[in-house]
Amino acid sequence: MNSFETDLKRAVCSVNFMAGLLIACVILYHAGLDSELFQISVPVLSSIPYSTAWLNEYQSGFIKEYLPRCGKTAYILGKFLACGISGGGLLTFACFVWQWLGKEEEFTGNLFLLFLSGMFWAVVSATLAAAANSRYVAYGGAFVLFYVLVIVYERYFKTLYCLYPVEWYAPKHTWVLGDTGIILMLLGMLLVIGVIYYEILRRCIENV
Repeated sequence: MNSFETDLKRAVCSVNFMAGLLIACVILYHAGLDSELFQISVPVLSSIPYSTAWLNEYQSGFIKEYLPRCGKTAYILGKFLACGISGGGLLTFACFVWQWLGKEEEFTGNLFLLFLSGMFWAVVSATLAAAANSRYVAYGGAFVLFYVLVIVYERYFKTLYCLYPVEWYAPKHTWVLGDTGIILMLLGMLLVIGVIYYEILRRCIENV
């Protein structure tokens, strides 16, 4: 069984994804990409589609039926990638809709950077949820981390713009290597979170 394809279909075709997409489109249409409302909603919106998927299966016992069919490594990677892609995809697709509605002149960011940012916050949500064994943490944990980074940047370290999450998809400063530098940083952070996520889930399902 291809765990990744199954998880991705479940994530993208879910009610959660559609609900998150609708909310994102409404926010973008009425407030715009540069609005504070959209900025603070990024970690929450990206976590909606699939950040609690593993936790739901683990707590319900469904994992006992599903895991033997695909193997532990494939299962964990499938959950991680589907969560990240659906989270980043939700934000990116919402921006496509926003541009289609004639708002493209306001767009100052990079869609691929927005995708990677959404992917990062989605897997952060999933990792926090797995570590805390809580659905509430999935939706609130990433937002809290996002807000802390904003506060640290705005109040204490204005020169460290790499700490500012909005810079990750709509940079206002000159980065080393330009957008490539941001992409490399986000990929590095995704790799770190992926390792943490893998270790947490591996320990949780060892005896399943």
